[in-house]
Amino acid sequence: MENNFKMIAKTFFGFEEILAKELIMLGAQDVEPGVRMVSFKGDKGFMYKANVSLRTALKILKPIYHFRASTEEHLYKGISGIHWSKYLHADQTFVIDTTVHSDHFKHSQYVSQKSKDAIVDQFRSRFGQRPSVEKDHPDLRINIHIDKDQVSVALDTSGRSLHQRGYRTATNIAPINEVLGAGMLLLSGWDGQGDFLDPMCGSGTLLIEAAMIACNIPANINRREFGFEKWNDWDNELFDTITDSLLKKVREFHYTITGYDKAPSAVQKAKDNVINANLQEYIKISEKNFFDTQKETKGPLHIAFNPPYGERLDIQMERFYREIGDTLKKEYPGTNAWMITANLEALKFVGLRPSRKIKLFNGSLEARLVKYEMYEGSKRTKFQMDREDEEAPEVEQIQDTNEEQENQN
Repeated sequence: MENNFKMIAKTFFGFEEILAKELIMLGAQDVEPGVRMVSFKGDKGFMYKANVSLRTALKILKPIYHFRASTEEHLYKGISGIHWSKYLHADQTFVIDTTVHSDHFKHSQYVSQKSKDAIVDQFRSRFGQRPSVEKDHPDLRINIHIDKDQVSVALDTSGRSLHQRGYRTATNIAPINEVLGAGMLLLSGWDGQGDFLDPMCGSGTLLIEAAMIACNIPANINRREFGFEKWNDWDNELFDTITDSLLKKVREFHYTITGYDKAPSAVQKAKDNVINANLQEYIKISEKNFFDTQKETKGPLHIAFNPPYGERLDIQMERFYREIGDTLKKEYPGTNAWMITANLEALKFVGLRPSRKIKLFNGSLEARLVKYEMYEGSKRTKFQMDREDEEAPEVEQIQDTNEEQENQN
């Protein structure tokens, strides 16, 4: 416990609670959800474990210093107060990522430049040489966050964003972010205890994330590199012990995971990515138009998909979303269907009332994750229609609650 230190896991809006749950399940201490982030404590081994395991984290930061600054002189002095030789050698490289929410500092690039000057000046003064800036593959990635006059300096333990899992080498137009996909699945309640279908699978991201959740495979086990691997205190033996322990907890999956896409190129890309993730044993992908299909499995079916929004794909939106509703209603009884869309107007044409509606963001686009419950048989269909009418206020309440939370944030 005495070797524990504070860390911050960055995430998307709406994923704070499920990320906190992930951290608690992993064994993190002092877990506290915030806005687009969750703070927690752990040791070096847990830092490795969190980066390899977490499905809904974008970054894991390790705060090292905090100070107040309202001028560039205060900023320079504060950054100079850190003993950078503890984290970086003069012959290594670094880069600074900055976010600014302050009236005192207007431009993040200027803050990064001023902070860089403070670091290299310290090395020149102490060692007669200085580290270089490297944007693509630095030895150390530094994160600076300024809120009003509060400056937080952290080391980026992850390096590149954790959504870059390492399995997706082929993409289509408008692919879903891997962290967004995993969070969407976790919010939908997907736990691998049933059959799964993505009827518009694109490059296969949701299929792969669904299989990794079902089999309890660490999210970033295929990732080639983490930021901490270039740190001065990198412990390769400890990292191997952590990953071996995580892989021992992988479980078997006894249901089906199926993907459809009507584009042959998308099907091939999805298959390639599934092979990259070593999940071809669990995932079956076919070239099919969802609107010409029907439910092929018995029992409950979990559907999750990311339909086109119309932002970068040219489709007849009203007709397209109406066909989604018609296909679900007529051909997929006994299913829970979840989809995410940033085209909020198009949702009106689905013709089904969602039983849940969750506010999320897909990049800069405000989106909704919606759930449609499809029941077996005519009596259940009638019950569903009655239930939809009863649940309408609840759906609006969920939406209003999310919007109120966003306003407070």
